[in-house]
Amino acid sequence: MRVIPVDVGPVTLSVAAAGDGGRPLLLVHGFGGAKEDFTEFLDDLAALGWHAVAPDLRGHGASDKPDDEASYSFEIFRDDLLALADHLGWNRCVVLGHSMGGMVVQHLVLDHPERVAALVLMDTSHASPDGIDPEVVALAVAVLREHGTEVFHQLSKELADPLASPAHERLLRERPGYEAFCDTKALAASGAMRIAMFPRFLDQPDRLARLPEVDVPTLVIVGDQDDAFRAHADRMAAAINGARLAVVADAGHSPQFEQTAAWWAALTSFLEGVAHA
Repeated sequence: MRVIPVDVGPVTLSVAAAGDGGRPLLLVHGFGGAKEDFTEFLDDLAALGWHAVAPDLRGHGASDKPDDEASYSFEIFRDDLLALADHLGWNRCVVLGHSMGGMVVQHLVLDHPERVAALVLMDTSHASPDGIDPEVVALAVAVLREHGTEVFHQLSKELADPLASPAHERLLRERPGYEAFCDTKALAASGAMRIAMFPRFLDQPDRLARLPEVDVPTLVIVGDQDDAFRAHADRMAAAINGARLAVVADAGHSPQFEQTAAWWAALTSFLEGVAHA
């Protein structure tokens, strides 16, 4: 695996990649995440014949972080991914989107279906996630504006987390360094990005009625404890013709870490089918 900067026009993205020359596979992290949500799997995906690429979205990780809140939206993230695919010389690719990344790749497949060969929607939603309190969102934005990212991060640990689960708590206890890993990603995420995107989670248009337009092989993965997204996964899998639903037992919002073997089996089984279709 290697990490390289890629100029996609308005910003430069930090991109991890393995398997140059393989079948194109783009893995897109979620809100406050980073490419490291997938980097430990890239070499293994390359060994299976994939050119596996995981970028830090703008405002995240080591990518550029514009200070202008207008520089962030689902559509802007989508356009960055298209520019990255162009840079890589990919006309079409398999795309995996996790959480907010799954929302972004829904915009990608619905607006540019010719660019997507297959789709993996992982712990994501077709509209506002369940259990998101508008008052908490407003508080988060106010804290970010007045006090910045570090104070917001400490406050977020004291508030009820809609993404919390027994599986996540178990991982914090049992995997050395996992809490620091999560903290590092969260603290690297831009305050302007968070301020811009928090309200968009609440007011985004519902895409469910458009999902029958998706005409590529699709896998929907969700942890069985991921309450904010579990029902969305059922509805998305039902709406997309021929979609496969994989519910990962004893997993929450990040099944790639919480139940790695089961997540990996679901993903690679699907990818093998795509590769031999």
